[in-house]
Amino acid sequence: MREMRVTKSALKPILVVEDNPRDLELTLAALKKCKLSNGIIVARDGEEALRMLSLRDLETGWPTQLPAVILLELDLPKIDGLEVLERVKSNPAIRHVPIVMFTSSCEDNDIILSYELGANAFVVKPMDSEALSEAIRSLSAFWASLNQSPASCFQGLAEPFR
Repeated sequence: MREMRVTKSALKPILVVEDNPRDLELTLAALKKCKLSNGIIVARDGEEALRMLSLRDLETGWPTQLPAVILLELDLPKIDGLEVLERVKSNPAIRHVPIVMFTSSCEDNDIILSYELGANAFVVKPMDSEALSEAIRSLSAFWASLNQSPASCFQGLAEPFR
């Protein structure tokens, strides 16, 4: 087994995967109110999210800019949120990126399947804009600022993106 080197990296962005324009607008406004130093990256469907996560450094072959956390909607065009979750969590190069299912669904089956596929959290979007802002503030404060993730520790893993 090869040695893995842990390095302290710069503040990572937050990846928001959301196709609903209204929900995206509210989420981005709530993130802006949080005044985090993290950048925000937006993907409007599952295919775009996976494409962003598969960008690699030409010299090393390692992922270029992994997010601190992914806020992932379940109901997405092209590739749905559960498929995105499954692909990310089965990929050794990116599986340690925390994924919060941030969705309108409160179906037991969606919650159970999300956790079985490796979701780090499942949050039902509040309908009230103030409650949504508070949920975003809490999520972003924890996952983007306080949580220590091994997402930058990928030196030594063989064959990323198999």
